[in-house]
Amino acid sequence: MRAMICTAILVVSLPLGAVAQQSDEGGDFHGDLNPEELSLDRALRDVGRGETSMTNCAMGYLITKSGRHAEARQLFERCSRDGWTGAMTWMSQLDDNGLGGPLDPGAAADWDKRAADLGDPVGMFNRGLDLMRGRGVARDEAAGRALVDRAAKAGLPTAQRLQGAGYDLDEVTPDADNWKYAPVS
Repeated sequence: MRAMICTAILVVSLPLGAVAQQSDEGGDFHGDLNPEELSLDRALRDVGRGETSMTNCAMGYLITKSGRHAEARQLFERCSRDGWTGAMTWMSQLDDNGLGGPLDPGAAADWDKRAADLGDPVGMFNRGLDLMRGRGVARDEAAGRALVDRAAKAGLPTAQRLQGAGYDLDEVTPDADNWKYAPVS
């Protein structure tokens, strides 16, 4: 015969995000009970505390797509400092389009270089495009193609598509962005 063990669990209902505090006189912060999970604000709070993770850094995509570019920039900057190359790619996109800060093609190209230097295929591809176009950096088509080739070898479909199109940049450039890549007169 098996013995049954019963355990009583005390369930306390507190509002979502309620703060638990120490019972001593100091009332120091002791933690969150029932914290928000998988919300944009939670990701921003965690990253503000220095808690970067794949999930928190990926939430920056939703934050910037919701139009909160300055907040996305803060999140991506912190994630980039911690080595998340996808965040570097997003910092490049923000700088290249002047979202949450000034339009800065040079800074965008620097972010692409950082991601490429860390071996990220998307960073390699974007840095290759920067070099081929001369956007934010001195134009160097041969170096740009070499980076696109590395990204293609790493399996990046967009880089493989560009190779297949004979490096015709119109293959990967939306019409709406043509103004950016026009030669400076």
